[in-house]
Amino acid sequence: MEKHEIEVDDGTRLHFGLLGPKTGVPLLLCHGLGAGGAQFESDMEWFAARDFRVLVPDLRGHGRSGLPARVEAGSFATSRLRADIYSMIDHIGMTRVHWIGNSLGGILGLGASVEAPERLASLSIFGTALALDVPARGWMLALMDRVPGRRIAARMTAISTTHNRAARPLIEAMLNQYDVRGAGAIVDDIRRYDLTEAARAWTGPGLILTGGKDRAVNRALLPQLVRLNDLPNWRIAHLADGGHCANLDAREDWRREILSFVTKAAGPGPGAAG
Repeated sequence: MEKHEIEVDDGTRLHFGLLGPKTGVPLLLCHGLGAGGAQFESDMEWFAARDFRVLVPDLRGHGRSGLPARVEAGSFATSRLRADIYSMIDHIGMTRVHWIGNSLGGILGLGASVEAPERLASLSIFGTALALDVPARGWMLALMDRVPGRRIAARMTAISTTHNRAARPLIEAMLNQYDVRGAGAIVDDIRRYDLTEAARAWTGPGLILTGGKDRAVNRALLPQLVRLNDLPNWRIAHLADGGHCANLDAREDWRREILSFVTKAAGPGPGAAG
């Protein structure tokens, strides 16, 4: 895997991985809040072996990516996070990517579909509601770092996130690595949003994967999907064993759905949409 580091205009140093042939179909795998690019390392290798050019970012404040010199209003807004990803895409000379986003990564993809649709060849989301209104506050993450403490909270969250025992150490490790100031600012930015019209406005190929065990997201998402019923460009697929991180819970089914969808969306020829 190629490891890249860039510095964006506010001084934040960002890390991302890149793997696969230079002529391969460009695929972006974007993690969610509190996670990191490590969530997709196994998938990165799997898709690269099938001639995809795979970009896996660590969002700012996550994984190996850093923080701006000053954490202030706007420095962790979704628009800022998307701008970081655009910088990564530009740095390696990609034009359009097949965007696959989990949770926060899906929120960013929906925003990009309106803000910069020319950058997306297709959009796939999982563990992402089209709209959300929750009472969570960023300061709650800082409180959990004190009581019960980061390590215990990470272990408890990993258990509640996935039924796959083998995946829990990875989730726990990622949750022990994120920066609480950045993650708290993101929570405050995304706790209330409505991207339903963004999804309806997207005219390219779209895929939503629902996980049978992702109960918290499903309470919001499943009733929202009726708004897409009249749009033939959207495909809805259900992964019975999928939890919030379906690529870790229902790996083979998740890969099969993504591969089938992106292959069809990319069309014939090497490096399609790249």
